[in-house]
Order: sequence, then structure tokens, then C-alpha cells
Amino acid sequence: MTVFMADHEKASNGAITYTIGDLAREFGVTLRTLRFYEDKGLLNPTRDNLTRLYSARDREHLQLILKGKRLGFTLVEIGEMIAHHGEGRGASLDISANTVRDQIEHLERQRREIDEALVELRRSYEGLANALSR
Repeated sequence: MTVFMADHEKASNGAITYTIGDLAREFGVTLRTLRFYEDKGLLNPTRDNLTRLYSARDREHLQLILKGKRLGFTLVEIGEMIAHHGEGRGASLDISANTVRDQIEHLERQRREIDEALVELRRSYEGLANALSR
């Protein structure tokens, strides 16, 4: 993933803020995605009229959301991890060894199911291709 430096601004209190466009460009997500995460309570931007202003904490939470999704966690699980996440800890998810082990087992089970589905679909495709070539 290419990371762009966001065009951040300093809020009146001196804190760095990011617009929705800044974060969308930096993380390669859509504006709709960011609004969805806001609706789910995972991001909490402030408003300046109609402009959403995201804090450094929101930016960190977005990193965690995207990492959690990449690791196959649900948004509910990610929300729980974020709730236990300390500010300034970077993009490390607050998860236990048991949770990691369970997620590995879950993903391995999904991989087996996908492999089985691919075998079945390839058989079907070969059968259809053979029938068409007659």
C-alpha cells in the first residue's frame, strides 16, 4: 500500500486534524467507507460546519480497522479491540494469544473450505467445457 502524507491542518487548539479526503487518499479507501466506519462508531470526527475533521486518534483507529479487516476480524471484534487500545500505541491491535490462535484456526478453516469449493468448481467447469466441445 502506498502511503501519502496527508494534508493535515492544525485545529484551533493546536491539534493536528485530517479531512475525510486526506484519510481516504492516505489509506486508499473511499469516502463512503470512512462514513460507514463513523456510522458504526469506530471513528468520531468533529465537525466544522459540513466538514468532518478527524483527529490523530481517528487516524490511528483507521489504521487499526484496516489491519483488523486484513486479519479477518469482524467490525464488532475490531471495535472491541479499539475500545481497549491505548492512545499513541500505533497500529497494534489489543488482542490476546487465545484470540490470535482462534483467528488462525478460523482462517485455516476458511482456507480449507475455499480450496474444496475451488476443486468442485474446477470439476464443474471441466465438465461444461467438455460438453461444449462435443
